[in-house]
Formats: sequence, structure tokens, C-alpha cells
Amino acid sequence: MCYISRSAEPVQKLALLAGKPEKPGGLEQSSPQVCRYQSRQTIRPRRDRENQKTEEMVVQKHTNSRLLEKVERIYNWLDSEIAGHSDLAAACRACGACCELEGPAQHQSGVSPSSIGAGFDHRLFVTTPEIMYLAAKIGTENIKPMTTGRCPYQANGKCTIYDNRFAGCRIFCCKANMDFQSSLSEAALKKLKAVCIKLRIPYRYVDLAAALSGFTG
Repeated sequence: MCYISRSAEPVQKLALLAGKPEKPGGLEQSSPQVCRYQSRQTIRPRRDRENQKTEEMVVQKHTNSRLLEKVERIYNWLDSEIAGHSDLAAACRACGACCELEGPAQHQSGVSPSSIGAGFDHRLFVTTPEIMYLAAKIGTENIKPMTTGRCPYQANGKCTIYDNRFAGCRIFCCKANMDFQSSLSEAALKKLKAVCIKLRIPYRYVDLAAALSGFTG
């Protein structure tokens, strides 16, 4: 399942893969103006580097576009499977208890404990394509660090990124059939891993806090 208890391996930085702008700087930006009579041998490598950088940007943009399409297709498939097996998937109460990812849910200001729920002492694990998808949809500047045991995108008992929520969030329901959730999670992970292989993206499967730190840490 996408919700698995405890340990997770460190995650590599994913911001660049999601198209996060690079910080300004570098030798080419700070170097003096090229001399009018500079030799062709000197100018050609510089042009080659510029052309290579342009090509890489085009490839990255194309990759991101394809990734968004593929991940959205997987999410739509998940939603369809859940809707088609409502007896196994169960109905979500929208209480926000599953958003508490480390231990029992804690009381929040302005929210009654009963509306939050008891929590399930679990963690949410996400894949590289999922976190890249979220960053592309809401903007890398809106990726939040996870500073507590609660998902940073849960506010007042509601999910603020509901339309772009992760596979695990779509699958998990506290009243659902566990075997159904497990098989659906395994199928979803295979599809997400296939996206990485197809687009040559490093595959990572880590807990949410580590994944978010790839952008904010």
C-alpha cells in the first residue's frame, strides 16, 4: 500500500526534475564581454554549450508535459477503480484523520478533536512522479515542508490540494477493505514506476516529509 509504517530511505533533490528554475549565477553570466576578435576555437565551444543547454530545456519541458499526462491518467484510473468498487472502497467521511501521519491526531486551533479523528499511526509514502506532478500543478514555490506529523496541505479538516492529491490519499479509506486497498496500491505503484522507466526519471518511494524536503530543504 502507499501508506506504510515507519522507516524510509533518504530522498534526492527533485526540484530540478520538476522544472524548478535554477538559481542565477555561473561563469557564463558573470564573464566579461567576448572580444570582437576572439578566435573561432574559443567561440565554438561556448556556442555548443549554449545549444546544449537550450536542447536540455526543450527536452525537460517535453518530459514534464508527458509526465503530467501520464500521472493524471493514473490518477483518473484510480478514481475510476474506486468509484467502480464502492462496496470495497467505502465512503470517505472527510474527517481529516488520515492526514495525521505520525501518531494520533492532535488538536488544532479552531478545530474540534472529534472532527479530526483519532489518527491511524501511519505514514504516507509517495513516488517521484507524484511529487513532480504536485510541484508542476501548484508551483514549486508552494511546496511546503512537513514540520509536524500532520500533512502541511491539510487545513481545518480539509485537503487544500484535493484535486492533485497523491495516490495513497486517493486509495486509503479508514473503512475500506484492506485487501482491495493493497492490490490497488501495488497496481498504482507499478504504473508510477513504469512512468519513471519510460521517461528516464529516477524512481524514489519515500515518506512525504522526505519528498517535500527535496524541494524545500
